[in-house]
Amino acid sequence: MNEKPALAMGAGSPPADSAAAQTRAMLWILLIVYIFNFLDRQIVNILAEPIKADLGLTDTELGLLAGPAFAVFYALLGVPIARHADRDGSNRVRLIALALAIWSAMTAVCGLAQNFVQLLFARIGVGVGEAGCTPAAHSLITDSVPAEKRSSAIAFYGLGVPVGSLLGLILGGIVNDLYGWRIALMLVGAPGLLLALVVLLFLREPRHRRAAEAPATPARLPAGAAMREIFGSRAFVYILIAASVTAFLGYGKALWTISFFIRSHGLSTTEAGLSMAVVLGLAAAFGTWLGGKAADIFGRRDKRHILTLPAYGMAIVAPLLFLGYHMEDWRIAMALLIVPSIVNSAYYGPAYACVQGLVRPQARAVAASIMLFGQNLIGLGFGPFLFGVLSDALAPTYGEESVRYVLYGAAWLGLIPAFFFWRASLRLGRELKSG
Repeated sequence: MNEKPALAMGAGSPPADSAAAQTRAMLWILLIVYIFNFLDRQIVNILAEPIKADLGLTDTELGLLAGPAFAVFYALLGVPIARHADRDGSNRVRLIALALAIWSAMTAVCGLAQNFVQLLFARIGVGVGEAGCTPAAHSLITDSVPAEKRSSAIAFYGLGVPVGSLLGLILGGIVNDLYGWRIALMLVGAPGLLLALVVLLFLREPRHRRAAEAPATPARLPAGAAMREIFGSRAFVYILIAASVTAFLGYGKALWTISFFIRSHGLSTTEAGLSMAVVLGLAAAFGTWLGGKAADIFGRRDKRHILTLPAYGMAIVAPLLFLGYHMEDWRIAMALLIVPSIVNSAYYGPAYACVQGLVRPQARAVAASIMLFGQNLIGLGFGPFLFGVLSDALAPTYGEESVRYVLYGAAWLGLIPAFFFWRASLRLGRELKSG
């Protein structure tokens, strides 16, 4: 994302230039935090096969570790933590730093696990820590960036998803082949503790500055009123459904497409990690940036076009996904997955920017946390797990090819979020707020 236009909030005077520079710095630091968020969360995808072999796990147990062990606690804690973040007196910077320190430490602890139960509890700890990050980060960004540039700014933060996943594939695959999966987990976890100090030292809570300039602030919304406002928006409900199904398919495919290339195409963990990181990771990063940019450009003409790319794009690329999983040559298969990776990543900035614009400031972090609740409980909680259950169920018939047949079905299910993004787009003109 070219973040400079998004941050030019009155260029010309030194105070405005200083505020723009501070906002740019904030976006870059939050992006790095989110990269670590997904690096620590998703590195188990590339390490799944060696963990399975070392600890003697089934595909169902592997799916449980990658999904529900993390997602259930992440989702359940996300809403009350976001409720705290929405309080006018709360410090979102300290909250993000604390969350980062917790999940980084627990990622390193994962590398010490000696059995399934120990690894399960360590993954739960990662989920507990990560629950405090994104709702507060989205709220910070929304408070600092004009509404007409919000999709691009949130998409810039959202680059942490593909970049963090990309680094997880590369680092996890290489370090696993050299030193084993335990060292890989400890290596990616430890630096987050230092990054937490950077967050505390260099980020500032904008509420404190606003309070000094204008002490009178809007009253905090009661919990019931916040929920009524959020779920009273039909567009929000449609976006929630679409994003949750997108996450279900995305997290499921993220784990099992790696296993698919290892099992069905005979790639090593390094080969699979590097190939998917370079090809599909970069494609997803470009798609995340493109989605935010397109939403800002076309949304200025007509608000419904904020969601046009994910709505129509997801429907168009479903056949390409199916063909990619069907090919016997892994290079052709990987190439066919590029465009779907771009399009299926384009929803992040537009969807979350819409969510921030559908409610008042006092409910923004909670609205983001409810989106994350759906995406993580349904998506991360059930995607990898149910894909694994289906793979085990199909294994007696298809053997090592069972994952391929699970992915066949996942390709066509992309039509569901496409439909709900389209329905949401029809209501944006009436429901989006101006600020």
